[in-house]
Amino acid sequence: MAALGTIRKRGVTLIAIIGLGLFAFIAEEAFRSCEATSNEQRQQVGKVLGEKISVQEFQALVDEYQEVIKMTQGRDNLSEEELNQVKDQVWNNYVNSIIMKKEAEKLGLTVTDTELQNILKEGTSPILMQTPFVNQQTGRFDASQLTKFLADYKKAATTTPQLAEQYQKIYNYWKFIEKTLRQQTLAQKYQSLLSHCLISNPVSAKMAFNDQNEESDIQLASLPYSTINDSKVTVSDADIKAKYEEQKEMYRQYVETRDIKYVDFQVTPSAADRKALMATMVEAQKSLQADADPAQAVRKAQSQISFTGVPVSSKVMPRDIATKIDSMAVGQTTAPFETTYDNTLNVIKLISKVQLPDSVEYRQIQVGAETVEKTRERADSIYNALTAGADFEAIAKKYGQEGKSQWFTSAMYEAAPTIDADTKLYIEALTQSEGLKNVAFTQGNVVVQVLNRKAMSTKYVAAIVKHTIDFSKATYSAAYNKFSQFVSESQSATEIITNAKKYGYKVLDRNDIANTEHNVAGIRSTHEAMKWIFDAKPNQVSPLYECGNNDHLFVATLVNIHKEGYRDMASLKDILKDQVIRDKKFEQLKEKLAGVNSINAAKAKGAQITPVNQVTFAAPAFIQATGMSEPALSGAVAATKQGQFCPRVVKGNGGAYMFQVVKKAQRAGVKFDSKTVETQLQQQALQAASRFMNELYLKADVVDNRYLFF
Repeated sequence: MAALGTIRKRGVTLIAIIGLGLFAFIAEEAFRSCEATSNEQRQQVGKVLGEKISVQEFQALVDEYQEVIKMTQGRDNLSEEELNQVKDQVWNNYVNSIIMKKEAEKLGLTVTDTELQNILKEGTSPILMQTPFVNQQTGRFDASQLTKFLADYKKAATTTPQLAEQYQKIYNYWKFIEKTLRQQTLAQKYQSLLSHCLISNPVSAKMAFNDQNEESDIQLASLPYSTINDSKVTVSDADIKAKYEEQKEMYRQYVETRDIKYVDFQVTPSAADRKALMATMVEAQKSLQADADPAQAVRKAQSQISFTGVPVSSKVMPRDIATKIDSMAVGQTTAPFETTYDNTLNVIKLISKVQLPDSVEYRQIQVGAETVEKTRERADSIYNALTAGADFEAIAKKYGQEGKSQWFTSAMYEAAPTIDADTKLYIEALTQSEGLKNVAFTQGNVVVQVLNRKAMSTKYVAAIVKHTIDFSKATYSAAYNKFSQFVSESQSATEIITNAKKYGYKVLDRNDIANTEHNVAGIRSTHEAMKWIFDAKPNQVSPLYECGNNDHLFVATLVNIHKEGYRDMASLKDILKDQVIRDKKFEQLKEKLAGVNSINAAKAKGAQITPVNQVTFAAPAFIQATGMSEPALSGAVAATKQGQFCPRVVKGNGGAYMFQVVKKAQRAGVKFDSKTVETQLQQQALQAASRFMNELYLKADVVDNRYLFF
C-alpha cells in the first residue's frame, strides 16, 4: 500500500516520464522512416503517375538501348554527346510508355500476343526492317527466320557455347524490338481512336479553301510605333500589373528553372608551350626525312595517329591530311603545319602509293595443330594439294570448315587505330595479288585463295604525326592558381562582378537553366556544377569546378529561382513594360486616326501609304513599313469587302493600320474539291491532336531527377 501511495504521489512525474519515453520511441521510428524514405528518394531517377524508377532500373534501360545502337551501327562505344541523347531518348520512351499504358488501361486497350503474331506475319512494320530477320530476296521481314533463330538460341547454350554470346546479343536486340513494337502498336491504337473523333464537312472545307486562296490587294495606311519615342510614354506599376494579369497564362512554366551568373575560363597553350611542341614536330620531320623507322618516329612524337604500314585510302584520313597527301610525291616529308579546326600541328611523310582493291572475294582454310611445326607441315600439305588441283571445299570440309567464298572490304580495316603484324600480313595476302597463298602467322597458318578483286583505288602508306597544341602542366597550374585566388576573393554575386574585371575575366549570364540539361552553358563535364545550381540559394557562390576537356575553370553564382507555376512579375518586368508601351502607343495612334474614313484622310494624318498585294487569311501579311508580320491585319482584310475602306484602326505588332480593299479574287488556276480539302483538314486536325502526349505529360506529375545521377 505504501508503494501504491508513493506511485500515486508521483503520478504526474511518472506520466511525464512515460510520455517522454513513448514520444522518443515514436520519434525514433519516425526518424528511421523518414531516413528510409529519404534514402529511397535519393535513389530515384524520377516518377511518372506515381510509378517510381530507380537509378539501377534506369541504367538498365540505358544499357539496353546502348547495346541496340552498338549492334545496329557496328559501334564499340558512344561519345558523351551521343550517350546524353540516349539517356534523353530512354527517359522520353519510359515516360510516354507509362502514360500510354495508364490511358490505355482506362479505355481497355491492349496488344494481345495474337495481334503481335499477326504483325510479325504481315512483316510490314518499319521497325521490323531493322532486324536481322529480313529475307534478302524479298526485302521483307521473314517470320520464319525469327522462329528458326529463337529455336537455335535455346539450343546454343548447350550445343554451341562458342556462339552463345553472339546469340544472346541478337536475342536481347530482338526482345527490345518486340517491346518497342508493342508500345508503338498500343500508341497507334490510341491515336486511331482519337482520329475517329475528328471529322470535317463541306462547309468548313469551303471556308478553308477560301481562306487559303482568296487574295486581296489593298492600299495600306501605316503608322509605325517607332514614330513615337518611348520617353513620351508613361508606364506605371499598375499598368505592368494589369498586363501581367491579362497575360498570366502565357507565363506559366511547368518545371523549375534557375538564373546564374558565371565565369568560364578556358586554359590555352602559352607561347612557351607552342615553342616546345614545334621543336618536337621539327625533330619528327628530320627523323622521317632521314628515313628513320616511321613507326618509331611517330611513336616518339606521341602522334594521335599510329603508324600501321598498311595502305589505306585518303578518305579515312583526317581532312587536313587527306587534302595534302593527294598532291604529295612518294618520299616527300612536309614541314610542320598547323590545322586550326582541330588545333593541331602536323607532319606527313608519304612512303608509298599503290593501286589496291576496295573489295576482295576469297575463301580460306584455317590450319591448326598440336604444335607450330605440325601446323606449318599441315598447311604446306594443304597448299600443295590445292596447287595440284584438289577441290577446295572438299579439303575445307575435311578440317571442319565450309570453304565458301566471302568478301573482304577495305572498310573492315582501314579505320582501325592499330594493326598488329599478323593482321597486316593477312591484309597484304588478300589485297596485293590473286591466287593461292599459304600465310604463316605467329601461332598458325591460313591457306587463302583470292578469287576476285574489285574497285581498284589509290591507297597510301604514310607516316602521320598529328599532335594537339595543348597547354603544359605549368601553364595550367598558373591559370588554376590565378582563378582559385579570384574565387576565394569572390563570395557574392557583387564580388564576382567586381573582381572579374580586376582579374581580366568576363561575367556571363545564363537564364532559365532546367535540370533536364546535360551541361551548364554548353560546357562539357559540368554535371557537378549542375547539381550545385539546383541545390544552391540565391547569391551563393559555387566552388571552383574543373570541367570541359580538363581545360575549363568555372565558377557560378545563383541569381534567381523560378519555381514551377507562374513566373513572378518582377522577372518579366521588361517584357511587360515593352508590351504596355506598345499598347499605349497604339492608343495614341488610334486617337490620331480618329474620324479617318479614307486612304487620303489617313495620309493627311501622317500615315505612310503603300500597296500590299495577295493578302490571304491563311498567312500573315508582312509589312515593309514596319518590318513585321501582321496576322491581325490579314484577318481584318479577309472580313472586308472589295472596294470598302475599313474604318476600324487595326492594332498590329509593329504599328497601327487602316486600309482599303482594292481587289479580291480567287488565286488563278486553283479549283475547289470538297473531298480533297476535307481530307486536308482532317490531317491538320490529326496533326494538332498528335500533340495530345504533351497534355497528358502535364497531367502526369512527372518528376525528373536525372541531373542528380547522370
